[in-house]
Amino acid sequence: MNINELWLNYAVALGIGLIIGTERERNKSTNDEKSVAGVRTFAITSLLGATSALINIWLHIAVLVCVMTFIAVAYFSSQDKDIGLTTEISLIFTVILGGLATTDTSLAASLGIATALLLVVKKRLHGFVLRTITQSELNEFLMLSAATLIILPIVPNAFIGPFDAINPRNLWLIVIFIMLINALGHIALRLLGGRIGLPVVGLVSGFISSIATIGAMGDRAKKNPHFLGSAVAGATFSSLATIVQLSMLLAAIHAATLDALKWPLIFGGVSIALYGLILTVQSFHQHASSDTKPINAFSLKIALWLTCIIALVLIVSAALKAWFGQAGLIVASAIAALADVHAPTISVATLAANSKMTAVSAVTPILIAFSFNTLSKAVIAMFSGGTAYAKLLIPGLLIQIIAVWLGWWLF
Repeated sequence: MNINELWLNYAVALGIGLIIGTERERNKSTNDEKSVAGVRTFAITSLLGATSALINIWLHIAVLVCVMTFIAVAYFSSQDKDIGLTTEISLIFTVILGGLATTDTSLAASLGIATALLLVVKKRLHGFVLRTITQSELNEFLMLSAATLIILPIVPNAFIGPFDAINPRNLWLIVIFIMLINALGHIALRLLGGRIGLPVVGLVSGFISSIATIGAMGDRAKKNPHFLGSAVAGATFSSLATIVQLSMLLAAIHAATLDALKWPLIFGGVSIALYGLILTVQSFHQHASSDTKPINAFSLKIALWLTCIIALVLIVSAALKAWFGQAGLIVASAIAALADVHAPTISVATLAANSKMTAVSAVTPILIAFSFNTLSKAVIAMFSGGTAYAKLLIPGLLIQIIAVWLGWWLF
């Protein structure tokens, strides 16, 4: 280690001690409470951690043990009834960060700043946990975390079942995504209100899965009918995202196919965008609801049911392809589009890119797949959101299908 690196390490260690110690000093003076350490103690402790780590790892451990011992003695000798442990834990962590600054200055500095930020936002963080977030929201956040961090890693990532049509990991990702969409929609409701939050979430989520988004928005509308218009707007904008994403895929795979589909995609995109904007504007003119009863962030039951429907569609499409070969490929693609329009679109565009069919010939099967996918959205809308939700969303989907085929017929 050269002298410049050494000075940098010590500068970072000193900065970490000063920034954390400064916050603790201000907190001590503001709240008039006793503390085992102030700004000087934190700065010296961080430098002590850096020096001991440079000399020997065992010396660093010994220093850490000594600091912990001093803190324990000071803590138990205090006469205060509730002095807390934040400053004490921060001091121990400062020793560790000082040592880390000798090996990874960037990580040490980042962790030091993050620690100081956590200390600064104490009151806001406590207020959020105690007064803003509800117990139900906390439970559902833990459920989503468990589904993502505990269950997902152990789910098999291989095609199994009838006709090898099912990938358990992909299906569980759909479950997680549906829950995540609802959770994002719930957060958007809290931060932006239903009139803006749900349309924004619907548009963004549609780039991942429009069908899942429509199911999640339907569940949201069923839980709170006051947000029906905004939920339908979000579901509508997810179909706009489908058009945009298909255009991007075709541009990457075969530009000639995109050119042949240019006008159908433009007609479909403009029509669904206008319908979504109309619904969004109408939601702004709705009277505010006096019902402030909290609602669940998401429904695991709905997510599982929608995923089972998608799995069934995948099995049926794989069966048709296996039984009828190439003759059943078009029918299989259409049925596969009930679950996902991107896969059949990519397949057909790839055939056109490999000169196995012309770009003009690729238009019809892609539009058929798109139409079947839109049909499945209507079914999901009825299943997830009920009659009122479906009555508002289905006309927009029908307008989009008509506009797409009108663009094909005219051009």
